[in-house]
Amino acid sequence: MTQTYRTHLLICAGTGCVASGSMRVKEALEQEIRRRGLESEVQVTATGCNGFCAAGPLLVAYPDGIFYQRLTPADVPFLVEEYLIKGRVVKKHLFEPKKGAEAIPKLADIGFFKNQLLVALRNRGLIDPEKIDEYIARDGYLGAAKALTEMTPAQIVEEIKASGLRGRGGAGFPTGLKWQFAAAAEGSPKYILCNGDEGDPGAFMDRSILEADPHAVLEGMIIGAKAIGAHHGYIYVRAEYPLAIERLNIAVAQAKEYGLLGEDILGSGFDMEIELYHGAGAFVCGEETALMRSIEGRRGMPRPRPPFPAHKGLWDKPSVLNNVETYANVPQIIHRGAKWFYSIGTERSAGTKVFALTGQVRNIGLIEVPMGTPLRKIVFDVGGGIPGNKKLKAVQVGGPSGGCIPDALADTPVDFESIPATGAIMGSGGMVVMDSSTCMVDIAKFFLEFTAEESCGKCTPCREGTLQMLEILDRICNGRGRDEDTASLERLAVVIGQSSLCGLGQTAPNPVLTTLRYFRHEYEEHIRLGLCRAKACKALLKFTVSPELCKRCGLCFKACPSEAIRWEKKEVAEILLDKCTRCMSCYRACPFDAID
Repeated sequence: MTQTYRTHLLICAGTGCVASGSMRVKEALEQEIRRRGLESEVQVTATGCNGFCAAGPLLVAYPDGIFYQRLTPADVPFLVEEYLIKGRVVKKHLFEPKKGAEAIPKLADIGFFKNQLLVALRNRGLIDPEKIDEYIARDGYLGAAKALTEMTPAQIVEEIKASGLRGRGGAGFPTGLKWQFAAAAEGSPKYILCNGDEGDPGAFMDRSILEADPHAVLEGMIIGAKAIGAHHGYIYVRAEYPLAIERLNIAVAQAKEYGLLGEDILGSGFDMEIELYHGAGAFVCGEETALMRSIEGRRGMPRPRPPFPAHKGLWDKPSVLNNVETYANVPQIIHRGAKWFYSIGTERSAGTKVFALTGQVRNIGLIEVPMGTPLRKIVFDVGGGIPGNKKLKAVQVGGPSGGCIPDALADTPVDFESIPATGAIMGSGGMVVMDSSTCMVDIAKFFLEFTAEESCGKCTPCREGTLQMLEILDRICNGRGRDEDTASLERLAVVIGQSSLCGLGQTAPNPVLTTLRYFRHEYEEHIRLGLCRAKACKALLKFTVSPELCKRCGLCFKACPSEAIRWEKKEVAEILLDKCTRCMSCYRACPFDAID
């Protein structure tokens, strides 16, 4: 008999919220509900990532749709008393409640949620990812059932081609076309692979999908396997994602128990097995040929193409590799039809795209918007704008190999055609927002440090060229820049981009090229004036106190950890440069902008 509850409390149990204590909140809720005798009326469910990472720990109360944020176990007794017993909304934990406003902001009213369109993330925050029945209740495995029992492999391929789905891992290659090549390739067995080796700094798209909706990925792989004639699949997932791995293992076991994996799935005569392979954290293993070498037990290094993996991939057999987000779209395309998916987004970039929105933006989290959505709409309507009333300076799109798009181009639509035209790339979905406090030379150095460190070393342009670029950027940020440095950076970037073996090296110069293209004046100020307006390059900073602006309050003196400030009551503070470590503590502590 199905239990009916008057209230469902859905608590985010993605990695971010778990790290901030959501499971302790869940335990406290369950204890308090039992103590109050409400077990038969209230159900508490741990869901996957809700998306609004900046607000955790959070829960959504249904059927009211009330969104509560930043909860602690100590808040639980009052929440239960007020909301569950007395029926009063607890305003303390609402999302930015407006003073004096009578209307209670619900989940659907919050800009972060209402300005999104969910396809790959359609089940986020709504189901328990460890219960296959909840996935099935939301049309789960209907796409697989249709593909296995009603469609031929060729029909599946044509449906994916007609949908306009392009790979969401970064390159944007048409998914249906890739499947068509593998289906037509000679050789057996064939393999279907899922790339969950997400290594971009600040990116958590794949991790969140695997934690919140693992069955969507399994279902997409089953459909893809039928399309290309594969009977064995691998999910390559980072070992640093323990929660995603745990939920994937549970999902695979449940799918086998329900006859959705294994032999003769749904009586269709189609057999399919899926295994997990744990990556060891090498960024280059996100490249398809390096990933396949890693699964084979060899060092993860890319190889020249052709031959392409569709003809000669894993163990030199025909193989298809797509990323997590791509597979999460597939079941709905088959279930709801290619025309439905193609109606979303733009003509050449159909559907939606998932982004990890981070940086200097109010609403940090995981978002999904239709292709073609302008960057400015994402930053201000979904992201809530820039904290502290600062101005948008740039948005870095595409991960560490992406590019920095300036505020002047913030109306650029996010799709596979418009973003590359700016010099950036779509990438897998990292999106970092920057305000006026960001030094663009320093940010280019930061991303190049990452790609240089992660280079596998196989090809000389990437291995040596990125290090040479990094040396020049380091020299500029330390006040030793030369007039010829910008031209040297541009020459190196062209050579590295054109002659590197794989996508890591080919795109590594993008942060440098785009910052030179749009923020060249900052390079010139660093080199010719020894000036970093953003005050990020510490070697260029010369700390002084303005007598006109100093209020003689001593806040800078109290904040200094190295005793580098001399101050007496009612006197102007003085910074002792021989002791100053340039830690910026005094600058941040002064509310009067007296420290320059």
